Amino acid sequence: MKKLILILFIITGFNTAKAQQQPLSQKMTATAMKLWKDSTAKWAYEQGVVLRGVEEVWLQTGDKKYFTYVQNYIDALINKDGVIKNYKIDDYSLDNILCGRSLLMLYKITKAEKYYKALLQLRQQLKDQPRIPEGGYWHKKRYPNQMWLDGLYMGSTFYADYAAAFGENEDFDDIAKQFILADEHTRDPKTGLLYHAWDESHKEKWSDPKTGLSPNFWARADGWYAMALVDVLDDFPANHPKRAQLISILNNLAVAIQKYQDPKTGAWYEVMDKANEKGNYLESSASCMFVYALAKGVRKGYLPSSYLAVADKGYKGIVSKFMETDASGQMNLTGTVSVGGLGGTPYRDGSYQYYLSEKVVTNDPKGVGAFIQASVEVERLAHLNDGAGKTVLLDSYFNDEHKKDPITGKMISYHYKWDEIDNDGFSFLGHVFNNYGLKTETLFEGPTEANLKKANVYIIVDPDIPKENKDAKYIEAPHIKAISDWVKDGGVLVVLNNDTGNAEFAHLNNLLAKFGMRFNLDSRNHVITPHFETGAINIAADNEIFKTAKKVYIKELATLAVTAPAKSALTDKNDVIVAIAKYGKGTVFAVGDPWFYNEYTDGRKLPPDYQNFEAANDLVKWLVKQIPVK
Repeated sequence: MKKLILILFIITGFNTAKAQQQPLSQKMTATAMKLWKDSTAKWAYEQGVVLRGVEEVWLQTGDKKYFTYVQNYIDALINKDGVIKNYKIDDYSLDNILCGRSLLMLYKITKAEKYYKALLQLRQQLKDQPRIPEGGYWHKKRYPNQMWLDGLYMGSTFYADYAAAFGENEDFDDIAKQFILADEHTRDPKTGLLYHAWDESHKEKWSDPKTGLSPNFWARADGWYAMALVDVLDDFPANHPKRAQLISILNNLAVAIQKYQDPKTGAWYEVMDKANEKGNYLESSASCMFVYALAKGVRKGYLPSSYLAVADKGYKGIVSKFMETDASGQMNLTGTVSVGGLGGTPYRDGSYQYYLSEKVVTNDPKGVGAFIQASVEVERLAHLNDGAGKTVLLDSYFNDEHKKDPITGKMISYHYKWDEIDNDGFSFLGHVFNNYGLKTETLFEGPTEANLKKANVYIIVDPDIPKENKDAKYIEAPHIKAISDWVKDGGVLVVLNNDTGNAEFAHLNNLLAKFGMRFNLDSRNHVITPHFETGAINIAADNEIFKTAKKVYIKELATLAVTAPAKSALTDKNDVIVAIAKYGKGTVFAVGDPWFYNEYTDGRKLPPDYQNFEAANDLVKWLVKQIPVK
């Protein structure tokens, strides 16, 4: 109950974002897309921060324009052979790796060979990147023996994304090492803060001759490290032996972040521990980074919910102090220090005076990108408590297709998977479930009383037939008993079938008969692209499930026949498109198409008047309400 009250309080506190007609993340993204067009694209870490923010807004909205922006920007920098414009691997600069995260996203969606070839160059750089004897990366070749906190965000986030995408789990040992070494060598035991950098040789002029540490706690450096931690944890295998240590490091850093938050404004100072010294100032990019890390850390369960109060105060401070709207209506972010480094020419000594000498500017991409990401995390809190502590379980037993990746040659599981971000995947649907507080997990075994206990929602999608999977597994009597007993006890079953000839019907219908439903052996709404109108279904204003979506697209679907306790929840031309049933304490939802997969929810294919993404949000909201309150 305490967590519930706290989250509700914090969400109420984010009224600054919610009161806007358009979310602040989208307003700032409009500014970014205006300022940094693909015609002036450059391969730089600053733009990598912006691209990540735009990608997150795309996931929140299902609006194609955000994906198109990222793709056009990267395409302006990659030729057909995968050569990256102005990228020099021999520089061995970790800064040059960050844009690879957007590159990897594009490859996973499109499977375009040019993206893969470009990815291989970045991965090769990490293989050859110079290291200190303990194994930590040099920040750049021209900065020998130096580990900078910046480098953890620039290089290790891509490293983790890449390892997860290509199943190179052994690399997570090395990724963990980068964070642990940085923590061991830069953390100050008194303040809990991390110094900007560490020189293993102790020879650099800015480094302490005894410790090798730079002199100060630069806020954005700690911000890079905090953001990097919460991002790589997304990719870390749940059973990795170092995962718990990384979460512990994040929690230790969160204590220090809270300690040095300005009590009046909620923002953070450029030099974190010198709030009262002459010339110090509140800095926007680091403040955004800390809000992002804390809000995401709580949402993902890495941090206690008490840190939402810190994030709330920080976000309201950012909006109050650093956000401005000009006469044209453009939103701008002020108060970002343009750069902060060590060494080089002219020489940067890391002194307090040095950090205060760099220019403070408006609409710096590092600040804008961090603000977009922080805003998205804040916006994701709106419904977080609705399904907090609940789990949605996706079947990967009856639907268990595999194929060979055409480029890597590896066999991969595909077709309606949470982590699949191309057309066939359910990543957008999973994102919506996560926004409502539910954990998304996968069941690789046949359903039983025991393994369904952890599920509040169970999704069966497109059961295999032999032409898709020679080892197709069918829904048999023991499965039917386990599922129906689970529903009767309060479970919420979602069945997303396919049309006849593309899914298994007989065994699935045996299950649905328990609830008064049957899929007809038919197929309607045949569409020849681009004639999308033949797949259109209009939804009445009084629909009990779809409260915001009024026009959706479903092609080649099987209709349903219903008897009590089932009923139609969406009818079109006398055909039952969606059926629902109450069964004991539980609920069943069924439609004759996978429908909510990325091809129809990510906005890239459908004309903008179709509202499949909104329908997915409507459905998840309704499903959460069907879960019995215990």
